[in-house]
Amino acid sequence: MRYRVLGGTGIEVSAYCLGTMMFGSVGNPDHDDSVRVIHAALDQGVNFVDTADMYSAGESEEIVGKALRGARRDDVVLATKVHFQMGEGRGRSGNSRRWITRAVEESLRRLGTEWIDLYQVHRPDHRTDVEETLSVLGDLMTQGKIRAFGCSTFPAEEIVEAHAVADRRGLRRFRSEQPPYSLLARGIEASVLPVAQRYGMGVLTWSPLASGFLTGRYRKGQPIDLTSGRAALTPHRFDPSLPVNAAKLDAVERLVALAEEIGCSLPELAVAFAAAHPAVTSVIIGPRTMEQLEDLLKGAPLVLDDDVLDRIDEIVPPGTDLYRPDGVWRPAAVTDASLRRRPVGERAAG
Repeated sequence: MRYRVLGGTGIEVSAYCLGTMMFGSVGNPDHDDSVRVIHAALDQGVNFVDTADMYSAGESEEIVGKALRGARRDDVVLATKVHFQMGEGRGRSGNSRRWITRAVEESLRRLGTEWIDLYQVHRPDHRTDVEETLSVLGDLMTQGKIRAFGCSTFPAEEIVEAHAVADRRGLRRFRSEQPPYSLLARGIEASVLPVAQRYGMGVLTWSPLASGFLTGRYRKGQPIDLTSGRAALTPHRFDPSLPVNAAKLDAVERLVALAEEIGCSLPELAVAFAAAHPAVTSVIIGPRTMEQLEDLLKGAPLVLDDDVLDRIDEIVPPGTDLYRPDGVWRPAAVTDASLRRRPVGERAAG
């Protein structure tokens, strides 16, 4: 396992980060089995564990807390996130001081720890000034409840704005960004990754297997069951009759051939690709089972040379997204029509 420093914080993390979204009711509901998977990852050199309060409505954090009880906690860099709705009622989501100060306490309780190494804002919040968010996160650092903080799936322009506000107001700044990145979704190469490099931010990327398309399970010309697994949750992402999915399957065929040529599996090629970018600190792998973990960690020593990276560029050009990687969340400017329209009384004719 290779190790890198996270965004100038001095915190050393493994190049592979264990993502725990699949531990809990959404993925593996067996707590004991999930704990065994976490322990196996730690035993093989992974020292970086990423979760979020909203994963299985807090259950993932509880499982991680069970796995890290005792001496293991001191050896692990623990990351979690805040933003999405937790439970019923107003005021239980977003990036406000009011919610973050409550949410961090709830995460600490579920995780069974006194501190969080990396606390991340899961998505932007157009209702809250970023100054407000940076201010409360800085206060949490001063209180010793978090060691560093970052953002997740922020557009490049919002990252730049956050750094400008931090500099102007004398606030602590985001030290990391967590964007989606894979062989099939390379859009962040155009702006997010260069911006992260410019500001010295660490980058931990998610979905290196492109929601399962790079596992080798979905192949061109083979039937895809849209009623089970990931496909049942978002069938529009897997329906081969849709052009966007046909393009993904075409690319997968060429990538499978390349992986076979260099003597590795498609998942190993996919994770090694994400780890190869100089802006990327750690790649989040999200296994549900022990078998999936072992298959992913087999590729940890794999380093791709320039010839292989050139071949990948021919299949999926740099900066290209063959699909929209973050299909769950869209900016408010796109989803909220009122933000694109003047009030009726202000719509002057002519």
